[in-house]
Formats: sequence, structure tokens, C-alpha cells
Amino acid sequence: MMQAERARGAVLTEYHRPTPECPHPERWSMYDSMTAEVEVLEFLRSLVTTIKPERIVETGSFLGVSTLWMAEGLARNGFGRIVSCELDPVVFEKARANVAQSEYAPWIDMRNESSLEMQVEAPIDLLFSDSDISVRESEIRRFLPLMNPNGLILIHDASSHLKTVREMAQRLHAEGMLSAVFLPTPRGLVVAQPSR
Repeated sequence: MMQAERARGAVLTEYHRPTPECPHPERWSMYDSMTAEVEVLEFLRSLVTTIKPERIVETGSFLGVSTLWMAEGLARNGFGRIVSCELDPVVFEKARANVAQSEYAPWIDMRNESSLEMQVEAPIDLLFSDSDISVRESEIRRFLPLMNPNGLILIHDASSHLKTVREMAQRLHAEGMLSAVFLPTPRGLVVAQPSR
């Protein structure tokens, strides 16, 4: 959070180290090392305006930046809702304040709770998994039965450097639970659908 506060919303050059799939991370931009890359945020917003979800679930709100980008897409669509959870109460308060100051607040339901306990209605049209790495597999398995069969699951932090998330996505793909594509971004992004 300190890095984000020091940057004060400035766009910085991505500094995560190169990986075999993304040898030039410096070609991407970031607000801070925890929020998704700026280009991924743009992708999220475009995805929302493209697939027109009625219900988005985001795990790991952090400061609410990705939440707001997706909510902007909902506002453009004129319908939908995003439910976003953040477990850390201090971080949650920062995210809640950021959302409250935004014109997109009416599209957002912020929750200070674990993704493993959060109750949401089915169907989920878009799931953005960006919470603590240690719970990613459990939360995706938990939300899979609630997914719209034509919905999308995005999993952040799936680079080969961050092996835990990448290997989890590969395992779910191999088990036939997800049909996954690995995008070569600096921190790694999986775009998946529930396997039929």
C-alpha cells in the first residue's frame, strides 16, 4: 500500500522480472506492484463491455483499482453488478474509500470477508481471481459450480515466476475443470471457461 500511496496514481514502468513467456515486462505499465498491470486493467474493462456480464465476482480487491475499471465497463453497459471482497480490514477500508469517491460506486458491492466464505448468487458471468495466492485453487473450485457455463474466469499472477498460481491453473485444466489460455503478461493472466 505504501508504494501505491507514494505513486499517487502515477503510471509507472512495470518492473517484475522477465519470464520465458514475457521477456520484456518493461513494455507494460503499472500503478503499483499489487494492482494488475494497466494493460490488464484495460483488458478487464473491455472484456466487461464485450461479454456484458450481469454478475462479476472479484477476489482480492486490494485498493479497488481493478474493481473500478470493471465497474466502468458495467456503467457503459448500463447494467450489472460487481461483488468484490478483500480480507485484510486495513486494505479493505482503503478500497472502500476509493470506491465511495468514485462515480462507479453504485455498480459495486464491497465486502470485507474471505473469498472462501463470501456468499454470492449464481450465475457468475465473470470471475476475477486476484486474492492471496495460497487460496486461489480453493476459491476457484468453490466458485466453479456457480459459474455461468459460458462465463469467463480470469486468474491473475499466473506467470512462470509465480509458479503456485500457474501450476494450479494447469492442474485444473488437466483435470478437465477449466479450459485455460495463458496470456504472456508480466505477472501472468489466465483466461478460462468452465469445461463442459
